[in-house]
Amino acid sequence: MVDDLITQPTTDPYRMFTSRSEYRLLLREDNADQRLTEIGRNIGLVSDERWDRFQKKQDEVTRIDAYLQTQSVTSRHELAVERFGLQDLKSGITLHGLLKRPDVTLDELGEVFPDLCEFTDQAREQAEIAIKYAGYIQRQSEQVERFREIENVSIATDIDYRQIPNLSSEVREKLERYRPLNLGQASRIQGVTPAAVAVLHVYLHKQRHAR
Repeated sequence: MVDDLITQPTTDPYRMFTSRSEYRLLLREDNADQRLTEIGRNIGLVSDERWDRFQKKQDEVTRIDAYLQTQSVTSRHELAVERFGLQDLKSGITLHGLLKRPDVTLDELGEVFPDLCEFTDQAREQAEIAIKYAGYIQRQSEQVERFREIENVSIATDIDYRQIPNLSSEVREKLERYRPLNLGQASRIQGVTPAAVAVLHVYLHKQRHAR
């Protein structure tokens, strides 16, 4: 929000939308407790009762994942084969792999494997989302790590953006106007594209090695 207020042409009233979050797949409503409860516990905001509930839920999520990883469907499981259309199944498939399919839900698996119904709805939801979107979440996590590597690369306050090749006039104008202190700030300026940030990163890297 601070970046928006400083670098965007924002008019009152300022409203925040989840759709404007940089990493929506990681900052989800369903995993808020995973991201924040331990932090709250460390600063004294989470009671023992709430902490116990959180730990029990996380234990359930872990157990659900382990169950799905170890239980498999083969041609001998006639009910599962018929329920999930696995007539062409040859070597078997774990429930974890089956759940990754867009047309299969954890509730449906619970109808065939009743052990899954023993877990709470909240734990089942969290486990299912993590499995369904694992590939996308992994890619976004990698994006975050790559960004962290360059976010704090400092930019000299007296840098002459006119000397940097391959930057558009619009990008130069924005950088001159806001004078970001690092690449992280530069990347959040409206109109400064990822390609422009990459060009700026290469230029700064060359400048440092030239000294």
